Amino acid sequence: MERESRIELVERKSRFIGWCFPIASEEEALAHLSRIRKQHHDASHNCWAYRLTPNGSVARYSDDGEPGGTAGMPILNAITGRELTDVLVIVTRYFGGILLGAGGLTRTYGKSAGMALEEAGLIQMLPGVALTIVVSYAMYGKIGALLAHPGLRVQDTRFEADVSIEGTLRLEEYPGFERDLADATDGTAQLTRGKELLFPF
Repeated sequence: MERESRIELVERKSRFIGWCFPIASEEEALAHLSRIRKQHHDASHNCWAYRLTPNGSVARYSDDGEPGGTAGMPILNAITGRELTDVLVIVTRYFGGILLGAGGLTRTYGKSAGMALEEAGLIQMLPGVALTIVVSYAMYGKIGALLAHPGLRVQDTRFEADVSIEGTLRLEEYPGFERDLADATDGTAQLTRGKELLFPF
């Protein structure tokens, strides 16, 4: 997710507030949840779901008193349906006096979660590899086009005895990049391959 978000939706006089938070751990998710519960302690329900790790192996949700399966699961489905991880969505409901029924609750909680996710902005995470390039000053001028490669994200450049460049590259493009770098620098560039992780591109 690019940022936190907040949306509101009114359905048959019930007010639904959707929140979306990028998270890196369960502790972070629970901290956000605790804050929203305190902030909206007078709400009828604070239902939620979160999903963590690149493969989504950690997933939790709660109906918070709504009929089973009508709130937490639709929120989680909004997350998994977009193939998202490392995100928490909370939907706060203020009951308006009109019952929505199980189908109505499921649709509205799912819609509120989806709106909050879209409002937060989606970041595409792709397999990538961290790398370090060390080149001489003479060769640095020859690799400008490579450093502008759309699959490369340069994070730091240090000008010392040589030029040291740190960044991340899309994993599938590493072999070609390695070859092109060697060709551009007559094999003098030092390319060190780091960890493979998911990166935003």
